[in-house]
Amino acid sequence: MKLFLDSANLGEIKDALDGGMILGITTNPSLLAKEPKGSYLAHMETIVSLLKKDRRGLSLSVEVFSDKPNEMVKQAREFVKKLKYKNLAVKIPVSFRGQSYLGVVRQLSEDGIIVNCTACMTPLQLSMAAAAGATFVSLFYNRVRDGAKETEYEAARKEMLERKDIEPADFNPNNILREARALLAPYQKAEIIAGSIRSVLDVKEAGLAGAHIVTASFKTTKATLAHFKTDHAVGNFLKDFQKWIE
Repeated sequence: MKLFLDSANLGEIKDALDGGMILGITTNPSLLAKEPKGSYLAHMETIVSLLKKDRRGLSLSVEVFSDKPNEMVKQAREFVKKLKYKNLAVKIPVSFRGQSYLGVVRQLSEDGIIVNCTACMTPLQLSMAAAAGATFVSLFYNRVRDGAKETEYEAARKEMLERKDIEPADFNPNNILREARALLAPYQKAEIIAGSIRSVLDVKEAGLAGAHIVTASFKTTKATLAHFKTDHAVGNFLKDFQKWIE
């Protein structure tokens, strides 16, 4: 399992890179909306400069902000042209309001652009995104769980269950990951990213269930390193050594 940072905050990205904690960065328009207003591409160019300074060639995912296929393709090509970063992946949602965007995924992949197909909620969405040529296929881990209980989607949930489009196990993200690994077997280049991570245990469980990559907030990423017994042990080492040299 590889750990990515899910953030558009420059300070968090710099700290995570300096600390050697991550192997990639994922961003999205919602994350960028938390930052001071400015140019989308200029902000991404600054992130690219931090990655180039890091010199490990880590992955960076940048998301389009249109729901029109032609505009998605145009934005993706502009990102590649302007950012000039070898390991740039363009995030394309798997679908929206019944419209599939797998044609966009295929077109960009055939153009040699790395695609991260995002907003996937089922094993078949992940599999079909890989079939279309996506290098990364992103499962929204906790949003899957949310879908089992959100009252606003009760009718839609019931309808999908009755049509047998989904089953109750499809609200368990770990089950989805296990099934997706089997379904993605023919598409060996595709890696599953588990996003929408809310706790350290989510990171571990997603990795053990089959996610190739887990992307988490800076707060969660830092918390993976913390343990009271680690603090106790290190404190004792320092205290014992200080006694020895006195």
